[in-house]
Amino acid sequence: MTLVLFVICVAASTAGALAGFGGGVIIKPVLDAFGILSVSTVSFLSGCTVLGMSLVSLVKCRKDSVKLEFGTSTPLAMGAAAGGLAGKEFFEWVKHRYGDENVLGMVQALLLLITTILVFLYIWKKEQLPSMKIKNPALCLAIGLLLGGISSFLGIGGGPLNVAVLFFFFSMDVKAAARNSIYVILFSQAFSLTSAVINHTVPDFQTEHLVVMVSGGAFGAVLGAELSEKTDAKGLEKFLYGLVLLVIGINLYNLAVFAGMCR
Repeated sequence: MTLVLFVICVAASTAGALAGFGGGVIIKPVLDAFGILSVSTVSFLSGCTVLGMSLVSLVKCRKDSVKLEFGTSTPLAMGAAAGGLAGKEFFEWVKHRYGDENVLGMVQALLLLITTILVFLYIWKKEQLPSMKIKNPALCLAIGLLLGGISSFLGIGGGPLNVAVLFFFFSMDVKAAARNSIYVILFSQAFSLTSAVINHTVPDFQTEHLVVMVSGGAFGAVLGAELSEKTDAKGLEKFLYGLVLLVIGINLYNLAVFAGMCR
């Protein structure tokens, strides 16, 4: 099983570093589909993997031509960090309210499916839609709160939702959106995982799985950074379309499986 975890995390984090998804949006539903770990454990380990991947990715790319827009991304990241705490609390509430990991998995799969479908429709039509250029720090903070809450509850780090938000609210191109998305993900995941440790809500897991997944995430981040330098904006946008469609397909499968197990 460790080999399966490593391969999934390498592939997902490579794609995530390239597209700005963080990798969790792939790791979480894929591991849920395999059914080899509990929903809570997958959410936690996915978050740890995304945190490691984000850190390595930002360090690896710090000298390239795509720069972070700190003026908007920092308040966005701070909001995402605070929202991540709220999302984690909601996760624990749903978990204890229903007392069934399958219900939790079904709710996550449904929300992630809806989110990714809306994101796909937006990026498909974004050239025909108006975009904004928000500079107000308070508004950036509020948008970050919503992003962090959704991402933390779903256990995905940020995913395509971050990229779509950076397209629409901040008029970033695909490469800038990918880089700034990972910066936001780093903040939200760090605070979310810290909260889990402080509040003693860390699920049972094997240390070996944590090490393998985080190592895979770090390796994938390096590969993703290398590929990003060799991929133009148009190619990256096509990759983004394919990745979102893949996530939609996996979540359709997971939703059907979890719904069947809840009956």
